[in-house]
Amino acid sequence: MSRKLTSCKVKRIAATGVLAAVMAISGCGSKADAAVAAGPAQTVAEVQQVVTQAAETTAQVLKNMYVTGDVVNVRKSPEQKEGNIIGTVRYGDNVAVTEINGEWATISLNGANYYVSVQFLADRKPAETTAPATTAAPETAAAETAKASSGTETVTLNPSWKYADFSAIHSGAATLYRASGNRKNKTVCVNAGHGCSGGGNYKTLSHPDGTPKVTGGTTAAGAVKSTAISSGMEFADGTAESTVTLKEAMILKEKLLAAGYDVLMIRESSDVQLDNIARTVIANNMADCHIAIHWDSTSSNKGAFYMSVPNVASYRAMEPVASHWQEHNRLGDSLISGLQSNGVKIFSGGSMEMDLTQTSYSTIPSVDIELGDKVSDHSEGTLSQLATGLLAGINQFFGF
Repeated sequence: MSRKLTSCKVKRIAATGVLAAVMAISGCGSKADAAVAAGPAQTVAEVQQVVTQAAETTAQVLKNMYVTGDVVNVRKSPEQKEGNIIGTVRYGDNVAVTEINGEWATISLNGANYYVSVQFLADRKPAETTAPATTAAPETAAAETAKASSGTETVTLNPSWKYADFSAIHSGAATLYRASGNRKNKTVCVNAGHGCSGGGNYKTLSHPDGTPKVTGGTTAAGAVKSTAISSGMEFADGTAESTVTLKEAMILKEKLLAAGYDVLMIRESSDVQLDNIARTVIANNMADCHIAIHWDSTSSNKGAFYMSVPNVASYRAMEPVASHWQEHNRLGDSLISGLQSNGVKIFSGGSMEMDLTQTSYSTIPSVDIELGDKVSDHSEGTLSQLATGLLAGINQFFGF
C-alpha cells in the first residue's frame, strides 16, 4: 500500500567516511515519498564520479553526524508538514551536516540541501541494536487465541496514511486477529499503553496543525511538542504500568475474539517501537474504534474513568477533532457504563478532560481509558472483571 513514486529516481551508494547516503533525484512531485533502501556498493569509478560531482556543488560540511532514530524522514523544507518528505535515513547512517539551525539540521545530498530533525542526530555512532526482550503470553492464552481466531495479519505504519509522517517512532508492527465465528464485522484496536523503549527521548507535534496543548498531562499545557510516548508509572508494589496494561490487553483480546470482534493488537510484548501517533494512525486505518488501556498515576484508588475531549472551542474546532470528538466521548461513556454494570468502581462522573496526542490525531472513535491508579488491585481476577466490563461497553457502543 506504499505510495507510488512518479518520475523520481532514488539511489543509495556506499561511500566510505564521506556520505552514507547519496540520492539522485529528478522530477519528484511535491507529494512523493522515497524509501531509501541500502544497496550494494557501485564500482570505484562510479563512486568517485558521484562523490566528485557532489563535492563540486555541495556547501562545506560542518560535521558528519549519525542517525539515532529507527527511520528518519528527510525533508525538502525545515518544517513538519505533509508533502515535503523526499526520502529517509536509518539508524546508524552517517550524514553530512552543513548547518544546524534550532530544531533542524541541513544535510547535503548530491549537491542539494535537505533537512532532518536534530533530535535524531548525534556526533557519535550509536550502539548496535539488539532484539528487545519480550513478554510471552501464557500458553493457555495462546491456545484460546488459536481457537477464537481464524487468521492474523501483521500491520505496519504505511507512510502514505494521513498523519503518518508526524510519527517519530514507527519501525514496530501491530497484529490483526480475525474472529473465527459469530463475526460482528467490527475491528477493535486494543492498545496496551506505554511499552516503547526509548520513547521518552523523542517529541512529536501535540496537534497536527502545530497549535499548543490546551490542558496538561504527561506534557504541560501550552507545549507545541509532546513526548512521543511515555514509559508510564509504577504501581505501589513495584510493577510497571506497561506490564499491567499488556496483561489487561491480552485478556480483553480473548474476550473480544470469542464475542466475534476482530482485534487489532498494538502491542503483545514488553516493547513495540510505535509511538502514540503511529499507534493512532494504524488504528485509524485498520479498526472501527481505538481503546488505549492505562492506569492513573495518583495513589487514591480512585476508580475508572476516561479522558474526554476538552471543552475548549479552539480544540474542538481543530481537525480531526472537530469531526470526531462527539464519537470519542460516546465511546468513553459506553465503556464507563459497561464497567459500572460489572461492579467496577468509577471515579467521579467517569471522565476527565484531557488534550491527548491520541485524541488529536484520531479519525475513528478513540478513548484513553484509565482503569484505576497505582494502588488499585491488578490481580488476574480484577483484570478479568475489567475486561468483561470493557466488552459490555464495546457491545453497547456498537449496538450489540
